[in-house]
This record gives sequence, C-alpha cells and structure tokens, in this order.
Amino acid sequence: MCGLAGLLLAQPRLHGDALSAHAREMGAALQHRGPDDAGAWVDAQAGIGLAHQRLSILDLSPQGHQPMESADGRYVLAYNGELYNFAPLRSALATLGHRFRGHSDTEVLLAAIAEWGIEDTLQRCNGMFAIALWDRRDRCLWLARDRVGKKPMYYGWAGDAVVFGSELKALWRYPRFDNGVDRDALALLLRFNYIPAPYCIHERAFKLMPGSLLRLDTAAVAAGASAHDPHRDQRRWWDPRARMREAIARPFAGDDGEATVALDTLLRDSVGLRMVADVPVGVFLSGGTDSSVVAALMQAQSSAPVRSFTIGFRDSDRDEAPLAREVAAHLGTAHTEFEVGGADALAVVPQLPAMFDEPFADPSQIPTAMVCRLARQEVTVVLSGDGGDELFFGYGRYQRALRNWRMARTVPSLLRRGLARVPGARGESARTGGLATLLAESGVQGIGDVYRNRVSRWRNPAAVVPGAHEPPTIYHQADPLGLRGHEAEAMMLADFMAYLPDDLLCKVDRTSMAAGLEARAPLLDWRVVELAWSLPQRMKLREGSSKYLLKRMLRDYLPDTMVDRPKRGFGAPVGQWLRGDLEQWAGDLLHPADMRREGLFDADRMGAIWRDFLGGQRKWHTHLWNVLMFQAWHRHWRDCRGL
Repeated sequence: MCGLAGLLLAQPRLHGDALSAHAREMGAALQHRGPDDAGAWVDAQAGIGLAHQRLSILDLSPQGHQPMESADGRYVLAYNGELYNFAPLRSALATLGHRFRGHSDTEVLLAAIAEWGIEDTLQRCNGMFAIALWDRRDRCLWLARDRVGKKPMYYGWAGDAVVFGSELKALWRYPRFDNGVDRDALALLLRFNYIPAPYCIHERAFKLMPGSLLRLDTAAVAAGASAHDPHRDQRRWWDPRARMREAIARPFAGDDGEATVALDTLLRDSVGLRMVADVPVGVFLSGGTDSSVVAALMQAQSSAPVRSFTIGFRDSDRDEAPLAREVAAHLGTAHTEFEVGGADALAVVPQLPAMFDEPFADPSQIPTAMVCRLARQEVTVVLSGDGGDELFFGYGRYQRALRNWRMARTVPSLLRRGLARVPGARGESARTGGLATLLAESGVQGIGDVYRNRVSRWRNPAAVVPGAHEPPTIYHQADPLGLRGHEAEAMMLADFMAYLPDDLLCKVDRTSMAAGLEARAPLLDWRVVELAWSLPQRMKLREGSSKYLLKRMLRDYLPDTMVDRPKRGFGAPVGQWLRGDLEQWAGDLLHPADMRREGLFDADRMGAIWRDFLGGQRKWHTHLWNVLMFQAWHRHWRDCRGL
C-alpha cells in the first residue's frame, strides 16, 4: 500500500524548487504508509505538485515508481491501492496497442485512463484505491476513491491552495493549512465514534466520499472553501443507494442451493485475486463467520498452510482466541495468537493519536493495532473478513431496531411527534435503557430514526459541545433507502455508506499502515456486494439467525459446531480498563481546569459523568471513550502541530 499527497495553487506563484519542497514535505509525512520508495512531480507553470510514498507489493522494481506519467504525456498519477483485475485490463489494453515498461498496476491504470477516460476506467476497476490524477491538457486535478472507501482521501483549502492526501498529516505539513477544530464534526464524533464523510475535524477540510470523484481546477481553488459544497461537488461514479435499489428490483431468482454455489464461486474468486502478491500473505482470524469464510477459502486455494493471526483478551468474556484456535486447527492454518490485558492497552493508547490523525474512538482500534503488529512480523499482506455484517444482516441491532420500529408504527404519527419532544427523549446518554429509550424510539418517523438511536453513543452530543450544530448524515434520514417495506436493507445501506468506510475500514487502514501492513477485504469485492444486495431477506435472516447463506456456505468447510456460534464483537473491555490500568490516563485528560481552558466541552458535565462512572452509577464507558480519544488526539497534535 502507499500514501499520496499534493497541492494545487490558484495562481502559479511558486518556482519549481519551492513547489517540489512543499510536495516532498507533505509526502514525507506519509512515510509510514510507504517506506520503500518516495517520489514527487511538479509543474510550476500549472501550480501543481504531487508526492507519493510506496509500499511495494506487486512489481517490486523501480518501474512502479510514482508519481507516474502516462505514455502519451497527458496524465500524471499518484495512486494508493491495489487493482486486482489489472491482468485482464492489461491484456485488453495490449490488444488496443498499448505497450508497458513494467508489471505494475499503476501503469495499467494510467493506460486505461488514457484509453477510456477516468470515469469509464473506474467502472472497469476491481480493487481498493484512492487516486490523484493531473490532466495536463485540461489543466485539472481529479481525486477519486474506490466504491466502498477502503482507501482514504482528504482535501482542504489552505490560503490560495487546495491540499490533499491520504491522511491529514500530509495536509498539516503545508504551512497555510487551517487546522482549527470544527465543533460540528466534534459532535458527530461523540455520536458515532467517528466522523462520517464528507465531514472532517477541520473546518476547511473534507473527506472524499466512497465511490466519488472530485474535479478541481484553479477557478475552484480560487473560489475557496466557502464556495465548495461537498455534497454537490463530489460526484458519485458508483452510487450504492441506486445500486441497492436496482439489485432489489432484480432479486436473485434461484433457491438456497443455487445461491450458495453462486456465493461460494464469487467469494473463492475474490479471495484468490487478493492472495496475489510478491510478498507473504496471511489472514486475520477471529473464529467468527466472516473471517472463517475468508480463511477457509484461502486455505482451499493454497498448497501450504496459510498464516493466520488473532488477538485474545485476558480476563474478558470478549476473548475470541479459543474459537479462532479451533477453526485454525480444523482448516490447518499456521496459527499465531497474542493475548493482551490492560497493561498492554496502556502501552498502545498513547500511540493512537499518531495513528489516527483524525480523532477516532472505536475501542477495537486497540486490538486491531496489536494484531496488525503481530501479523507484520510474518507477512506484508493480510486478508480480513470486514463487510460480512453489513451485507448479510449480521448485527443484532438490526433485529432489535426492526422490532422497535414495528412497535413504534402502532403509535399514531402525531403522537409520535409529541413523544419526541418529551423531556428525556433527547437525553445525553444514548444507552440508558428504560423510559428514555422508550421515548426516543416511540417518537420516530422512520426506520432511520430508530436505527440512529441504536448506533448513537451520545443522543444529543451538541449539548456538551458548546457552539456545535450537528450536521445531517445518512443516519439522520427517516428512510435512507427510500423503498417502503425494505427497512432491513435501509439500515444495512446506512452502515455500508458510513459505519463501514469511516469506522471499520478507517480503523484497519490506519492501524495496518502504521505497522507497514496491507489489509485486503475480499467480502467487499463489488461483485460480492451487489450479489448480496440481490439476495432476498430470507437468505440473510432465517428463524432469528443472521448470515444464513454465508453460514450455509461455510458448512462445506467447517463442522456445524464451529458455524452455529453466537456472534461476538471484536471489541475491547474499555470499561474494565478505565477503572483499572487506564484510570490515571483518563483522569488527566478529563481534568476540569484543562477542559475549561480548552473550551471544547462542557467541563462540569464531563466531570460529573466521570465521577458517576468511577462510582459505578452508570455505564458511561462508551461515551467517555469518545471524549477521551478526542482529548488524547487534540493534546498530542496540539503539542506537535499547534492545533
């Protein structure tokens, strides 16, 4: 995997050496993403600079050096990702007369863009990627991101320039970048654990949404951030809402057996494509359905034991290590596991702000960072089971939300609106249970309202962030899909468009890149995604059991006793740790005098919550963790970069 960065000036005011210095400085901030090679390309007359850091996975030769120019000289590309179908694309381009110097997918991607244009090329791509492409003829910059959002892209305004990169670290290196905290985005962080795209923790910066393109020229740069509307200007080249609606309109017509064969065939191909590398490859194995499917299909296509890795928790009911050990023994993988406790977490937590240059508060970031380091000792590429829950109705909260929505619909709409205004319906705690939850979920107008309550940590986060006005997200839509009678699909779509890319995939990207590891997700091959969307709900949920078809397929590889297990989340016992090894760390970050001076939170309210938690009055650990991870991030980068 790699890192990319760059800048585009409204007016070409810098000479070549100065422009190159800025680009190289921004690229150097991403060295951890690509330690094997570094490059920069600038055109001072156009005011454009591109930088790239390379982690060599395919074609380890210098022929894969970036930024790379197209053979016709029109395009210059900085590319972070892997193109799994580059071989057939290369063959098709060769028949059209293209010649190649090396064997990298970057060169194939450039030739494809030269032949078919950027949007048509993206439709042909099967992979994970973020792209910065300079068109020398039209003098415009294209930023693009893969369908699901496996690879990141940030951009923002810095004086008379737009700066962009794989991580915010690159943007911070440009001296005129405004790194002030956006309080509205902070409210989103408290609600969700993460900040959904296109929003960003900085006021004049944005994330490129998955499956989107952004075209920038000097006029757009000169107009400034105030003229930029990311919802308008970022254009979907692959629209998940439209694709899901199309899949539902043309459902899979076969029976369970035919669907199982179709899924097995497609997943086997997806896994096989992602096993291709010129470096060692392994798999994350938790013992759950998704990772077991990936491990089984890898081992079925390998002549040697596949290397598998897992993390266990000392003294916790979340420990999945014994389950993973059983699956590994049955499949015959070469298995490695690592056990962690509170002291291990205490060692990792101070490093998290440097990994997550935007504040991020999913507690599973801790074990994920640890398992990435463990895997990197033996492999350079690892496959994961990410995506199974969002595609096959895996989360228990889906079923709970459906039950509550059906109950809420028995209440007349007018009465629901009244209930939503009752004191307590918008309480600060999102998981208090009892009357507050009943009120919150009785006053809803659509399945999206019920589900937002289910995925919220803080129900009214703006109340504890002075001056914040929480912006809308897909979770704020009463019906994210807009198809009556498809509430289950609406919830999965919301997670697919926000939680999956901005939480799960972000977590894996940052922790794996920090370890010099490339992570791949075969369940998120776009062909698998669209097949899953076409499956009727009875093939995902049957007799109260989720992932029906995925488990049916898995029975060909594992015994029923290993398949029919209750779902366990890959989390971390943060409540236990915050009352133990992490208590002093947390107390320092929540010191009332410091919080008042910083002025970003209601310090008195936070102090009361912390005391309640320590006294065992309430289970505030999920709410506190979001605040703590922001505080840790803010203080770390304030000291490093003057935030």
